[in-house]
Amino acid sequence: MVRLVNSGTEATMSAIRLARAFTGRDLIIKFEGCYHGHVDSLLVKAGSGVATLGIADTQGVPIPFCNTTIALPYNSADAVEDAFRARGGEIAAVIVEPVAGNMGCVPPLPGYLEALRAITARHGALLIFDEVMTGFRVAFGGAQQRFGIRPDLTTLGKVIGGGLPVGAYGGRRDIMRQVAPSGPVYQAGTLSGNPLAVAAGLAMLRHLKAHPEIYDQLERRTAALCAAAPAGVTVNRSGSMFTFFFTGGPVVDYESAKRSDTERFGRFFRAMLERGVYLAPSQFEAAFVSAAHTEEDIGRTIEAVRAVAA
Repeated sequence: MVRLVNSGTEATMSAIRLARAFTGRDLIIKFEGCYHGHVDSLLVKAGSGVATLGIADTQGVPIPFCNTTIALPYNSADAVEDAFRARGGEIAAVIVEPVAGNMGCVPPLPGYLEALRAITARHGALLIFDEVMTGFRVAFGGAQQRFGIRPDLTTLGKVIGGGLPVGAYGGRRDIMRQVAPSGPVYQAGTLSGNPLAVAAGLAMLRHLKAHPEIYDQLERRTAALCAAAPAGVTVNRSGSMFTFFFTGGPVVDYESAKRSDTERFGRFFRAMLERGVYLAPSQFEAAFVSAAHTEEDIGRTIEAVRAVAA
């Protein structure tokens, strides 16, 4: 079952409320460097703009809200096991970007998502995939299709509206039936499921479903672009998501992402902009190739990367 909302933030906020109500528990596990919208209790060691600006935690969030969140290193199944051993009876859910995109693109290590699925199931907690960034991007069925993992709940953002303001959360019927009016969990919004965004989203999703070759095209073009990365740069990619990390070592979590040379990235960004290629202006934002990018666009970008590197 699915409930439409107005944004990714509303989707994650509503999914967290639902998980707490369904389990009767209060604590949430999130991962350092993962951003789940500007929900008070989830702005703990968040990535995205918080990472870009170097802000540890935002002002205006009461400490008791933060105390309901356990922040752990991304890609560490051992840390999750330890947290559940210590406080498993209090943990309602684990929320994760199955491919992290808000500290740059950081794919899951082999076995990591499988471990999250097994641990949460064993302890009676819910697994929430925040697919605001990965949904319909890394595969038609999102990261859960790409990696073969079924979460209990999924959150989605503006991608389902072709970029217009809309979001959604959904999952197992027995959980979603707890949302009013069929259950006791309140959630509402005047513009939820507004006709304009839904019409645009339906058109976009029908097009993707009718043209599965788009995903093969995205894989090829993104792989070609990533192969042109400058020397001494670590490239992370999952489907059409990628990041050039200006560091020589592997990037598997927030700590390793923060070792990137942001000044060098800044020089690279400005030099690419001078050559007509506009990248996200932060080392900690993922980049995406879209179906609108042509072979010529990719070729021009590769030429620009090589010229800048030289």
